[in-house]
Amino acid sequence: MTDEVLATRSGAAGVLSLNRPRAIHALTLDMVHAMTASLLDWRGDDGLAVVMIDHQLPADGDPKLSRGFCAGGDIAFLRNSALNDGGTSGRKFFHDEYQLNHLLMTYGKPVVAFMDGITMGGGVGISGPATYRVATENTKLAMPETGIGLFPDVGGGWFLSRLKGRLGQYLALTGARLDGAECLWAGLATHYLPSANLAQAKARIAAEPDNIPAILRELSSVPPEPKIAAHADDIARLFASDRYEDILAALEADGSDFAAETLKTLHTKSPQTCKVALRQLATSLTLPDFAANMAMEYRIGARVLTLPDFAEGVRAVIVDKDHAPKWSPATAEGVTDDLLDQIFAPLGAADEWKPL
Repeated sequence: MTDEVLATRSGAAGVLSLNRPRAIHALTLDMVHAMTASLLDWRGDDGLAVVMIDHQLPADGDPKLSRGFCAGGDIAFLRNSALNDGGTSGRKFFHDEYQLNHLLMTYGKPVVAFMDGITMGGGVGISGPATYRVATENTKLAMPETGIGLFPDVGGGWFLSRLKGRLGQYLALTGARLDGAECLWAGLATHYLPSANLAQAKARIAAEPDNIPAILRELSSVPPEPKIAAHADDIARLFASDRYEDILAALEADGSDFAAETLKTLHTKSPQTCKVALRQLATSLTLPDFAANMAMEYRIGARVLTLPDFAEGVRAVIVDKDHAPKWSPATAEGVTDDLLDQIFAPLGAADEWKPL
């Protein structure tokens, strides 16, 4: 077990508190294993009726260490794997992380995730499957993977494809950040609470696990107007196609400030993984369940991890921070259907992902 996840009991609740503040609680493989072990242990415990997932606040209250619920996965570890072991350890990370995501999605007890602060990538993977997803005024949720040559995994294909309009496609391609009010409007959060009410909410849920909806409702507040709602029609129209070239052309032709800003953003993203994301979301809508979605995402991850764009994207954004990645292929047209077919193809029978 690791002290980067604190597994405690509070009344009738099992509590998983992420505790890696200097990395905004980004998930390591040890953290994935610790969370999985606790969930499996608690699943058969009749004394626990609910699981809560949050992040540990620093004892000294340092605001720099209180910024997020979970900023994602251990990107440096994954890049090191891509460069030095042919992706073997990175695939292990994806495999086990996706098992955690699926365990949460199919857990027999209610799960409450408190998304108080930055919630990105792997943070969406552990909050998205929760029965109750609590946003606050501090929430900043995004799936920014296309900016580093990855794709919105950890169940992103399932969650994003099922949002209203074409919001999921917009979020997957642009990596746009949603605040708490926007998460509630989009359906990515089930409740909006002031952060000052979270301690009370947790205490009451631990004491009254059969009364979670009423507790969260009583402690909720009316959120601000969701800014992104003003662009919902634009997003539905401009992102209507599952063909990336069509989306780029629609944005080029539109002439609005929103389209121009969106196009500028897309020009910084990996064309390869933008096309992967569009196919991923479209395919997810045809799949029978979350396990099938995760099997698809594992196939994608196993391939994309070792393609040039991932190591280059992490170099540009996180290592050198020059924000000038050299994508390969460099254009949407250069990403062929044959390449996408290879990325989505089944793995060998022994290598396919399976749930716990």
